[in-house]
Amino acid sequence: MKKKNTGFYIILAILVVLGLGFLIYPSVKPGPTNLGPFASCLKDKGVAFYGAFWCPHCAAQKKLFGNAVDLLPYVECSNPDESQTQICIDKGIQSYPTWVFPDGSRNTGETSLQTLADKSGCTLPAQ
Repeated sequence: MKKKNTGFYIILAILVVLGLGFLIYPSVKPGPTNLGPFASCLKDKGVAFYGAFWCPHCAAQKKLFGNAVDLLPYVECSNPDESQTQICIDKGIQSYPTWVFPDGSRNTGETSLQTLADKSGCTLPAQ
């Protein structure tokens, strides 16, 4: 009788652990895996992403692009002493991140991939 109870409790423990895993991570879903063409399109269309190395929102924005981050049309606005670079002063960049589009419009703050696609005309890969 004890063997039956032990097996039952092991199976119950496994089910509880699996169930908790689904409760803890219900919204985790993979994002687009190949954003290289999207990032390249942004650059080709003349979109610019202005940011600073010390800016947590810029880091979060870059993280959305995963391994395609090096293809982004990124312009660093901060010198090592955290003063603003001349190019960003000349462009009137006052907050980070700032996305500038060819029509002159701007988005400041973290911007969704869908908004970038809508504003640029670049195709976002299916998720």
